[in-house]
Amino acid sequence: METILKTDKLRVEYSTGEFQKTPKVALQGLTLEVRAGEVFGFLGPNGAGKTTTMNVLLGFVPPTSGSASLFGIDVRQPIARQRIGYLPELTYYYKFLTAEELLRFYAKIFGLKGSEADKRIEQLISLVELGHAAKRPIKGYSKGMQQRVGLAQALINNPDLLILDEPTSGLDPIGRMKVREIIQRLKNEGKTVFFSSHEMGEVETVCDRVAIIYQGELKEEGRVADLVAKHRAANLEQAFLNIIGYKPAVAP
Repeated sequence: METILKTDKLRVEYSTGEFQKTPKVALQGLTLEVRAGEVFGFLGPNGAGKTTTMNVLLGFVPPTSGSASLFGIDVRQPIARQRIGYLPELTYYYKFLTAEELLRFYAKIFGLKGSEADKRIEQLISLVELGHAAKRPIKGYSKGMQQRVGLAQALINNPDLLILDEPTSGLDPIGRMKVREIIQRLKNEGKTVFFSSHEMGEVETVCDRVAIIYQGELKEEGRVADLVAKHRAANLEQAFLNIIGYKPAVAP
């Protein structure tokens, strides 16, 4: 299958201040490949380097060394991002807008007009199940509904690759289930989804493969079932803890 997303020995260092000579290393030689049509889970504890990786892919942060590409094009070239959609962990929208108005705003950014925009907005509102609330201001939405509006916004340009940063963070079980269902529908349409998450149950349910990073290094990569079997774990969460070397505190 075609490689959609690739990093090769990707390293990112940050300056920690004028008097600090040693830079902070956020990524250490990260090498990954995500193939067309995959749902790929990108896992790691806070500070592991997940958001830094996404920021490199999105062109927000330059790599110190190594390379990253989307659809075979270096991420430092803006054209590499024409076929992606992105949902950040923390979203902010003008809350006085309705979902329809918000999507129409983003449609204009991508050059969609008239009946073409109307059709795309209608499709997305149906996909994220917000038809009953499409004409209501976003300020009245629950967090789960706002997250689904964010997914619709990320899909307005009909991207081939969707990058999601903690898409189910802070959602209740119903909200998480709806986001999971949307990701599954996108997979069925042939989309490629790359997302970070702390919700191991969600990852275990929807992902074809996962990568686990810790302290900026890739620790394991593969199919969920294979990783669970390799580490003789009951589930992905237990395998994840084994992989990063977590040792539970022993009661005295």
